[in-house]
Amino acid sequence: MRRLIAPVIALLLLDASVTFSNWWPTPAVYWHGAPSVELAVLLLSLVIATACRWVGGSRTNDQRPRTNDQRPTTNDHLVRWLSAAWVVLMLGRYVDVTAPALWGRELNFYWDLRFLPDVAAMLLGATRQAVLIGSVAAVAIALLLTLLYLAVRWAFRQVLPLLDNQTPRRTLGTVAALGVVLFAMQAAGLFGRDYLGEPWRLFPRPVTQVYARQARLVMQAMSTQTTLPPSPALDANLARVQGADVFVFFIESYGRVTFDNPAFDARLRHPRAAFDAAIHETGRDVVSAFVTSPTFGGSSWFAHITFLSGLKVGDPDVNALLMTERRSTLPTNFAQRGYRTVAMMPGLWYPWPEGAFYGFQETYNGPRMDYKGPSFGWWDMPDQFTLAKLDEQETSKTSRPPLFVFYPTTSTHTPFSPLPPYQPDWPKMLTGNPYTDAELEKAYVGEPDYMDLGPGYADAVAYAYETFAGYLRQRAGRDYVMILIGDHQPPALVSGEGAPWDVPMHVITNRPAILDSLAAQGFTRGMTPARQTLGDMHQAVPRLLRAFSEP
Repeated sequence: MRRLIAPVIALLLLDASVTFSNWWPTPAVYWHGAPSVELAVLLLSLVIATACRWVGGSRTNDQRPRTNDQRPTTNDHLVRWLSAAWVVLMLGRYVDVTAPALWGRELNFYWDLRFLPDVAAMLLGATRQAVLIGSVAAVAIALLLTLLYLAVRWAFRQVLPLLDNQTPRRTLGTVAALGVVLFAMQAAGLFGRDYLGEPWRLFPRPVTQVYARQARLVMQAMSTQTTLPPSPALDANLARVQGADVFVFFIESYGRVTFDNPAFDARLRHPRAAFDAAIHETGRDVVSAFVTSPTFGGSSWFAHITFLSGLKVGDPDVNALLMTERRSTLPTNFAQRGYRTVAMMPGLWYPWPEGAFYGFQETYNGPRMDYKGPSFGWWDMPDQFTLAKLDEQETSKTSRPPLFVFYPTTSTHTPFSPLPPYQPDWPKMLTGNPYTDAELEKAYVGEPDYMDLGPGYADAVAYAYETFAGYLRQRAGRDYVMILIGDHQPPALVSGEGAPWDVPMHVITNRPAILDSLAAQGFTRGMTPARQTLGDMHQAVPRLLRAFSEP
């Protein structure tokens, strides 16, 4: 009996290593006792191969112990190959359960793996010990992979000798065959449904199925010719906004969760009310709605191009193909109506050939903005500085055409800290010392808590509300239409598992005809949108253009 303890532990280890689940909202995992169909298939194959004498057990075919001067047996090589392959399955399982839990969607190897170094650099760049943390993480990952391989190799060395004995071999074969039959019954839907109406599952999704799906995605991306739909009609007359500046401000990671999550809603209730008060105190009003973003937890540029082009763009291939074409966009339409089109891009530090597609007449990137203050987050400059720079360079000019401004914010980006203080003295933001030492010390206290980013996220959205409220009050009599829209929900480790892809959209202006038209098209008056989603993000564009134009 004692001789069976190690093999039983080894089998449990092999099973748990490819059937674990994510422990949300952390990168940790746990096992809830689910069986693995891969392990059942492997054991059944080994039993059949041994019975047919295709492989041996723990010894060579002549059953003599191997001496030190003998070469490795066939089974030594088999253990190594099985161990390496099993570690690959373990990594696939980890990505399969962790990416949706923390990011909010399935990882696409073809699209997403190329961006992982950038994501890692961004997260590490938010800390003051980036190089040290990165080095320690690299060593820890290498050590972990080595330990996983050694553990799996030990497990296979405990299991394979069972094949030498007829009784354990028959037992393994029977249990493995039963597992394969039960999985086939599950696949055929013979287990019925649970209380939620979902098919009842004894076995989790096989990891081999995950890799097969990724292979299909790669083959489709490399072989399929993508055909883009025609552009929607964007050539509206814009009569109702003539003479007013039009601002399209994408608030990074501003998602529906800020309203749906009770903790976030409670934290943001006062900042949201203060923002609403600033809107009305400056002679303006606001309408709001939820729209569905084409992306979740990242890849903000899909939301940007979707809104500015009026076409739904949700993957890099469509994005790249669209960039090669000459299309009408919101900036080109406004330019044709006499507007000066400006892109404020504080997160842009490299050449931006995509800007030619959008048709902006002026682009302010990170180096051109010349921020001299202390850095916050990956993109250094606070949102309040960018808005102050917009005023200094563009809106404060007395003799100028109306502006169409596109600005994706950065201060609410993952990991949401360190968070800049709000500076009531706006001109001070353009100096090299916009904050006091005490304010900086308070802002830099601690490092991002990657196990609980929720409080930092709520604080960052509160900062966005306060910043835009202050911006409204800077020139209360200014005539403009401000469109505030989230690019996507925050990652799933903040928004939760299975969260919708909806984001809030607010339109703020002192022109009643625009607000009345949007209210008639499904927008809700006030800062809180109706629970029902208005539709996909690109479907909001024609609604806006109708509101901006005379029939």
